[in-house]
Amino acid sequence: MSSDNRKPPNTSRRRFLGQALTAAGTAIVAPKVLDNANAAEAQQMSSVPNSPIQGETPVTLNINGQTQTVQIEPRVTLLDVLREKLGLTGTKKGCDHGQCGACTVLVDGDRVYSCLSLAIMQEGRSITTIEGLAKGEQLHPVQAAFIENDGFQCGYCTPGQICASVALLNEVNRGCASAVTADLTRPPQLATLSETEIKERLSGNLCRCSAYNGIVASVQQAAGQTPPSPAATMLVQEVAG
Repeated sequence: MSSDNRKPPNTSRRRFLGQALTAAGTAIVAPKVLDNANAAEAQQMSSVPNSPIQGETPVTLNINGQTQTVQIEPRVTLLDVLREKLGLTGTKKGCDHGQCGACTVLVDGDRVYSCLSLAIMQEGRSITTIEGLAKGEQLHPVQAAFIENDGFQCGYCTPGQICASVALLNEVNRGCASAVTADLTRPPQLATLSETEIKERLSGNLCRCSAYNGIVASVQQAAGQTPPSPAATMLVQEVAG
């Protein structure tokens, strides 16, 4: 048999303590080094154009003719900024999924579901909420028509219905067709806008109280037409029922 002449490793108490202290020091310093590296990387990314925004950032919005600056995260919706940051609670949060239309506002004159729109995307655009339609004490013609034609019951969906109706009138004035427009070369005019056209163009706004007859009559009045009287509307409903 051959004898093993190798010396056993030096496992003195002093050597063991030294190795343990070295390992502990490395464990303490390593996270700090990583933190410094991450901070340097974040600073470098912030200086690169179109780099992802970290945390909150100032966003300047033009709402009802006034400039508003809010500190928000990029993921915050326009609806939440209006209600939670600016106190404009006329815009309602209904389904929060873009299905009911209660949160409808106007952006550059076009209707937008504010629950599906990121606030940060609206910089440089003109936003109008239900609070911004009236001129002082003078109601917008659509607002007045909703009151005169009983275009609402509980009123929760009404701000969105009114904003959508204002956009509807603007779209017709621009010659926009709808899914039920028979002749695309001759889009409807306000004076001849049919009930079918109005219902189709407002189909993205739901009313759980089913005040649709009053809503249609309100749009007809705002369009310059003579809406049917409430009594006549009720008679038609009774006959149809």
